[in-house]
Amino acid sequence: MRVLVADDERLLADMVAEGLRRLSMAVDVCYDGDGALERIGVNRYDVAVLDRDMPGHTGDEVCRNIAESQVGTRVLLLTAAAGIRDRVEGLGLGADDYLTKPFAFAELVARVQALGRRSTPALPPVLAQEGLVLDVGRHVATRDGRPLALSPKEFAVLHVLLRADGQVVSAEELLEQAWDEFADPFTNAVRVTMMTLRKKLGDPAIIHTVPKAGYRIGGTA
Repeated sequence: MRVLVADDERLLADMVAEGLRRLSMAVDVCYDGDGALERIGVNRYDVAVLDRDMPGHTGDEVCRNIAESQVGTRVLLLTAAAGIRDRVEGLGLGADDYLTKPFAFAELVARVQALGRRSTPALPPVLAQEGLVLDVGRHVATRDGRPLALSPKEFAVLHVLLRADGQVVSAEELLEQAWDEFADPFTNAVRVTMMTLRKKLGDPAIIHTVPKAGYRIGGTA
């Protein structure tokens, strides 16, 4: 899942982003509405977490832009205004959900995950193939019943590959979906992550390289 967090409270934005990254989400951060609009114009996000009161373009304006552009990004508005009128107004802008400050991080995570499921075709909460089981909600992975100690990035890559259901996923697509905007397209991060992931998964090999195309799970090598 790729998420944009936009809030002019820098400490809060950074803390939210770091917490989501630990759950294997690719997160970009900005601190004003202008930066949010710029990133939305360049990247495809599953979920945007927007503070309503940001300098430059407000969160309301960014939300309206997303709704009108119909890019499929789900919007969670954050605000200190807790009145019913405020919530109704925010949802009327095209927001998909609304959370008031202060909030519990666990609740924000649950809402982001729920919105992420709505941004793409419905998938089961547990993905499984050839003895490999990925419980996305609990953030647990096993192979043939053996727990796998995966890093957040390894978990994210595995999630993308299983979600593809046997289709080939290119290195560029993995960078887009499992890394953030600072990922260098010429880096060997995908290759290195794939190498460590294969070691942890063990034999027989389940991740196959398709020359000049990418990677896939399942099928013949």
